[in-house]
Parts: sequence; C-alpha cells; structure tokens
Amino acid sequence: MSNILFDAPGPRARVRHRLLAVLGALVLLGALAYIGWRFYDSGQFTARKWEWLQYKQVQQDLISAILATLQAFALGAVLALVFGAVFAAGRLSEHKPVRQVSAFIVELFRAIPLLILMFLFYYGLPKAGIEMSPYLAVVLGLMLYNGSVLAEVFRAGIQSLPRGQAEAAYALGMRKTQVMVFILIPQALRAMMPTIISQLVVLLKDTALGFLITYDELLKYAQYIGGQGAFSRPFVPTAIVVAAIYIGMCLLLTWLATYLQKRERRSKKHIDLTDGGAKAKQIALIADAGGGGGAGTGGAA
Repeated sequence: MSNILFDAPGPRARVRHRLLAVLGALVLLGALAYIGWRFYDSGQFTARKWEWLQYKQVQQDLISAILATLQAFALGAVLALVFGAVFAAGRLSEHKPVRQVSAFIVELFRAIPLLILMFLFYYGLPKAGIEMSPYLAVVLGLMLYNGSVLAEVFRAGIQSLPRGQAEAAYALGMRKTQVMVFILIPQALRAMMPTIISQLVVLLKDTALGFLITYDELLKYAQYIGGQGAFSRPFVPTAIVVAAIYIGMCLLLTWLATYLQKRERRSKKHIDLTDGGAKAKQIALIADAGGGGGAGTGGAA
C-alpha cells in the first residue's frame, strides 16, 4: 500500500530495514556495555560508592525529595491544563481582540525558555518587591511554558473534529461556551491524549530545573549526596539512582493515562442494568414504540 510521500517498502527493503535495526541495536548495546565497563573500571560500582543508600536518614530525605518533585509536578500539571484549555478557547474565539491577545500570550511563553521564566520569577520579582518562594517560581514557570504548548495541542485537537459536531450543538440551541466546554474540549482531550501525556512527561522532567533556584527537589538532593566526601563523592551512583526514579515516575504516568483511557472506552460500551434491568426495558420500550409507529404508518399507507 502506497503513501502520499513514499511507496511501501518491498521484500528486499523490509529485510534491509530489519538488518539496519538489528545493527543499530547492537551498536547501542555495545556503547552501553563500554560505558558500563568504564564505570566498573573506575570503581563506580564498588560497595563504598553505594553504601549511602543503606542509611535511614538518606532514605527518608530521598523520599521527601521525590514528594517535593511530585508536588511541583501535580500543581504545575493542573494549572498547565487549565491554562491550555482557557487560551485554546481564546485562540478559537469569534472576537478578534480575544484571539490576538490569546495568541500573543501563548506565543510569548512558548518562546521563552522555562529556565529563564523560573529565574525571572525567583530572582526578578523580589527586585520589584514581590517575594517568591522556589516552589511557587517552579510551578508558575511550569504552568506558563507547558500550558502554552498544551494550548496549541488543544487548539489542534478541537480543529481536527468534524464541523458537524459544533453545528449539531448549535442547532440544539447551545451557546458557544456550552459547545466548547461540553462538546468540543472533551472530544479533543480524548483525541489528543497521547500528545497531552507526552507533554506532561516533559513537565515532570522539567521539575529538575528547580534545583537551579534552590528548590529542594530530587535532582538537588542527588547533587548534595554526590558531593559528600563521607560517601566517596558518589556522583555516578546518585545519577543512576535518580535517573531510574525519573524513568519509573514517567512510566507510571504513562501507564495511568493508558489505564484511564482504556477504562473510559470500556465504560462507553457498558450498559448499566440496575433496578431489575429498568434501563434496558426502557430502551426496549422506546425501540418497540418506534417500530410500532413505523408499522402503523406503513399500515395507514
């Protein structure tokens, strides 16, 4: 089957692609094995470098750092989703000034790097007499940057829906806000769920930038442990542990989104047969009534 931009690969091309994929995987495994051997040769896997994990206080502080990371992620994600939904609706508004202001705000915060936003909030606002905690600076930066990206995601999802969805809602007498809130945005969320989850994973990893403004999150604690001479300065072990924790949190977020999406699909196919099948009977009566009306009309004809 052909595509617009290229033809489907033939038997030889598929074999060649498989060989290249195997070769690439072998090269990657070889590079990882070489890096692991270099770490082993330099003593990064000795017990002395990893004994810091045995201390109870270190374990408690590590859990506290993980919770601080998740706390910034949770509030930042909620605010980014709200920000994105509001300004996506603004960019689709029928009023030109609203569209222009929304477009300016979205493009502005998409263009500014997230780290600069955090610096402006934490170091810049106090110069104007506005005190800002590291946590609040991180959350606001995450909201503005990722919310601007999500606004474009929502807008693309809404515009990808068939026009008949909105036209049918308008024909029923629904207002613009009702159509957007109850008809378009829920469908856009389902259509763009993979992209939204990808951006939330980016948001979770972006919390690591908070250590540059002294926010006590996971990476900052890893930097502290890695610089401890009492543990032989375990920079590489702490980096490996922190990377594994971030990978685990991102995988859990992806799994949760997949689970909720599958559950929503199953709930649409399920008919609740409570109260002795009352709803099923009601559906059957409506169907019979419709069939009887059609038969009556046919008999009258």
